[in-house]
Amino acid sequence: MENITIGKLKENFSTSILEINTNNGDAFVLVEKKQIIPILTFLKNDSELDYNMLIDLSAVDYLKHPVKKAERFEIVYQLYSLTKNHKIRIKVSIEMKDLCVDSATSLWKSANWAEREVFDMFGIKFNGHPNLRRILTHHEFIGHPLRKDYPIKKRQILSVNDTLMDEMEQKLREKGLKQ
Repeated sequence: MENITIGKLKENFSTSILEINTNNGDAFVLVEKKQIIPILTFLKNDSELDYNMLIDLSAVDYLKHPVKKAERFEIVYQLYSLTKNHKIRIKVSIEMKDLCVDSATSLWKSANWAEREVFDMFGIKFNGHPNLRRILTHHEFIGHPLRKDYPIKKRQILSVNDTLMDEMEQKLREKGLKQ
């Protein structure tokens, strides 16, 4: 099914596709950052493709990559169609001078926490995210621990407790489980 997906992407977004790779049966498509939301929207809403599940959203740090010098990071979207039983990987390069990309939370609710993880661990911002703040490290944490240049032995002290209970209580109230 990846061939149909790639064909439709070429047909509709030919100028936005930077690279296509279909090695080992796992297809990925590298696309222009400014077109990521239109491309993801197309993949989700096209009835023939129906990528209705965002399996994962993560980042890769290419700090000392011999070829990728300006684009240090990539955001990787793993998409799956529950109805068609096919998957695709969409990638976007992120330059150090502009560490942001548009949020996919309007397309998949699962993007919410995944984007927060990437923000926390790599420092990449997601434009339009409804609540972009740290999720795995404390709010006083300095730096981004999954960057390849983060000092592995660096220790940071937490002086004030922080909790996610404000978010949890709001969700419980919305569901009528708490007053």
